[in-house]
Parts: sequence; structure tokens; C-alpha cells
Amino acid sequence: RIRMKKRNIFTISVLLITIMVHAQQPSTEAKTLLDKTYASFQASKGIRLTFRAATLDSDDSELTAMEGTAFIKADKFRLETDQMDVWFDGSTQWVFMKEVNEVNISSPTRDEITAVSPLALLGIYRNGYILTAPVNKHINNKQVKSISMVPTIGNMEYKEVVAVIDQKSHTLVQVTLTMRNGTKQRIDISDYNANHNFSDGEFRFDKNGYPNVEIIDLR
Repeated sequence: RIRMKKRNIFTISVLLITIMVHAQQPSTEAKTLLDKTYASFQASKGIRLTFRAATLDSDDSELTAMEGTAFIKADKFRLETDQMDVWFDGSTQWVFMKEVNEVNISSPTRDEITAVSPLALLGIYRNGYILTAPVNKHINNKQVKSISMVPTIGNMEYKEVVAVIDQKSHTLVQVTLTMRNGTKQRIDISDYNANHNFSDGEFRFDKNGYPNVEIIDLR
């Protein structure tokens, strides 16, 4: 169960920055919209948002769900949920699993970082996905544009990634990943605020704040 929770957290971090991608052979309108969204992201020194991430069955019924808060600065992020907290400072990752009062420290490899780093995600979509033309929709009480990203090869982990962007603010509202087995991961984003100025220290685990936690260094 702990492993599944960790995978859900990693998936969340992937979803949060899907707005940053540049795909092969994109729809011009889709690329322009993503570029504006990415420019807004780049201009901020810190983003805080709340999210609800759910694993869906093939019929879109929820299997599991998780709510939390994310703090983002360039390639650094911190995630806070009831089950666990994650810090990533661009090179080192700390995962605090509350149920067992344990922190795992790791320095992910290039392949491993794909699951947690926005920068690694850039390489995946830049080389392996096609953007389709945006579709106007109404989601979470907002007028949005939905952009589908389809892999150019058939052995990718995801069959489709759908990014939903607010037409007025150019912020990410929702992302859905469809797995090869038909199940889906969906995240809904709310309370998006890009007016923060985070210090780098906020993306590192401070053991002084967790005096009784067991620390396992996997580096």
C-alpha cells in the first residue's frame, strides 16, 4: 500500500507540470496556448496550489483519491498530503511516509526522475507526443480549452495525456493520464496562486523538525 501511495505522489508531481511540454508536430493553436501557460509559469518565483488526484477505472469511476497542496519553483517542488510529504530540490528527494514515520532519501537517476521531475518530463513529451487542436469545454465552472497529447510510438506508459487550461488565466485546471491498461489518473487543480517567492530551503527536508523520524538514506 505504501508503494502505491508513493506512485500516486509521483504521478501527481508529473501531472502538475504537464503544461510545460513541447511536443512533436503540434497543433499551432495548442502550442501557442501551452507557450502562454508556460510563460506564466516561468515568470513566477513560486506557485502554490491545491489539488485532488484520483485513480479512475476504465469507466471513469474513482478507485482511490488523494488531496493535498503543492509548492513549485522551477524544477523544485514540495507536496503535502495526509499520507505523505515530498521534497525535491532539483537533485535530492525526500519522501516522508507518515504512516510509518519514515523518511526515504534518494538521488534519483535520469530514468527515475522522469516520475517526479518537471524537467525530465520536458524531454519525454518533446520527443514522443503530438498535440491535437484545443477543444472548448466547461470544466469546474470555468471556460477551458482541452488539449490531447498522443504518443508517436505504441510502447509508451501512457496512451494519452489531456491538459485542460483556463482560457482567461492560462493556468492549468485539470490533467488526465490514460494508462495503457485503460485506467486513468486525473488531477483537478484549484486555488492556483503564482505570487509567492519561495526560498530554496523550502524544498529540502529539515530533520530538526522531525526529531523522532527514522531516516533511511538510499543514495
